[in-house]
Amino acid sequence: MDLLLEDLTAIDNQLSHRHIDLDPNGYFIIYIDQHERLIYAKHFTNIINERGLAVNPETGEVIPVRGKVERTHRTLFSGRTAKEICIKIFEETLNCPVTLLDHAAYLGRELVRAEIALVSGKEYIQD
Repeated sequence: MDLLLEDLTAIDNQLSHRHIDLDPNGYFIIYIDQHERLIYAKHFTNIINERGLAVNPETGEVIPVRGKVERTHRTLFSGRTAKEICIKIFEETLNCPVTLLDHAAYLGRELVRAEIALVSGKEYIQD
């Protein structure tokens, strides 16, 4: 059976709606800068409360999934490729900010998507 791009996109879209546990060490906001030709990943810390929700460690407020949130990132990683930024996050950082394997896999996928957008000159929107 030949899988078409539409089929692969449908599979990915369906899988994007599954439940995943939040990493207690925090989350990343990934974006690209076409002018600088770089991928960026801002790492933000959080605490997971008793209901499994991410909470701002400074205010105790639940961090919403959607909408604008004003927070200061703990670390800013940058790289020219997905591999370069993954090495910085996972190999060169003394205390790796990622504690869950599914979070690491997610970051790898997203950073590859960001790299493809950077190379192709297209917009990148984090999943």
